[in-house]
Amino acid sequence: LDTAEPVGRLPLDMAELCRTTVAGRHGDRLPIDTRLQPGLTVEGNRGWLVRLLTNLLDNAQRHADRRIELTLHTDLDAGLAVLEVTDDGPGIPDADRERIFERFTRLDNARSRDLGGAGLGLAIARDIAHQHHGTLRVEPRPHGASIVARLPLSPPGA
Repeated sequence: LDTAEPVGRLPLDMAELCRTTVAGRHGDRLPIDTRLQPGLTVEGNRGWLVRLLTNLLDNAQRHADRRIELTLHTDLDAGLAVLEVTDDGPGIPDADRERIFERFTRLDNARSRDLGGAGLGLAIARDIAHQHHGTLRVEPRPHGASIVARLPLSPPGA
């Protein structure tokens, strides 16, 4: 992504992208509950957006206790598709909410929880969101973690 030439973008149905990505996952430790608003289209690169979602779901699988939820809805006032992955795991301390998006960052509870991962998944996911003129951040939550991508919706009729 750092050196990539601009990649062609096509209108993508985000609910369909989410459905097919979740359906194509095998061997997940926990099922993924989905709530997907239909009819949300973004201009994007399918492979990159699948990678963004996959990285978020992989992260949730590593840290969730019993529940993972994927929601997709719109923020019409801002013209954004809002993609949120939440889990009921230990959460992300306030002080680490930006640090987890730095390359090779693994929090102490992640190190003790499993041996996998290089600390690149969330950094890559944020880079992809930025490549799509969007954002990726941790949202406050009383228990567990919530990582939210906001991507511009395609203009009507695109």
